[in-house]
Amino acid sequence: MPVQITELYKSGEGVESLDNPSAVLLFVVTGTSDDVEVRSTIEAHVPGTYVGLPIQDYDFRPLGNGIWEVAVHYGLKKQTNQSSFSFDTGGGTAHVSNSISTVARYPGTAPDCQGAIGISGDSVEGVDITVPVYNFSETHYLPAASISGGYKATLFNLTGKVNSGSFKGFAAGEVLFLGSSGSQRGNEDWEISYKFAASPNKTGLSVGSLTGIAKGGWQHLWVLYSSAVDQNALIKRPIAAYVEQVYWPADFSLLGIGT
Repeated sequence: MPVQITELYKSGEGVESLDNPSAVLLFVVTGTSDDVEVRSTIEAHVPGTYVGLPIQDYDFRPLGNGIWEVAVHYGLKKQTNQSSFSFDTGGGTAHVSNSISTVARYPGTAPDCQGAIGISGDSVEGVDITVPVYNFSETHYLPAASISGGYKATLFNLTGKVNSGSFKGFAAGEVLFLGSSGSQRGNEDWEISYKFAASPNKTGLSVGSLTGIAKGGWQHLWVLYSSAVDQNALIKRPIAAYVEQVYWPADFSLLGIGT
């Protein structure tokens, strides 16, 4: 008895969707008990596309007496080497001990603290404010062969570093790498998400009478205060400002996602 393949009357069920359309064609193969022959018959006779969708896979199972039930699945194949991007500008917080400027003093003869905020005894309490922080992430699909143990170690070592050169439109020192997460199913491509935060470099800053201060986006500025007497009151005034490096710089081109 020759091997035959016949499409069933209930074939053609599907889902119409902009994101994930799919369809299933159903067949019956008769005339053989050899699964290899079933495979070759399916691959030789079923259409490679259906309603514009490429074939994804097929499954088959024996029903006995040389009869096999076959389901052929069609849908959009996952595209590799594609990327997705997201961002938010929710900002971050910073604790500042000095204002940009003192708008008013009441009474007008109140001591001049040169912008020091919340002087209490021997301390300057300061205040928490919202500062510009641009959070963004990128998701890339990378070939399994390129994700080695060495590359994973590189991601680990770059976490908590700032860019030593320009990166994604930002100047050196403005981008902090927050880390990455990845997953792989079987032998397919790796899906890896990379998370960053950007804070602008600044120049021409002033703290009280101290001017011309420059700091990198992820450097830390702190102020030294000294006691002073003004209007017969003991106050604190800024006498020095320090810019500290708290993150190591690194070459972000090692991420392999472009700069």
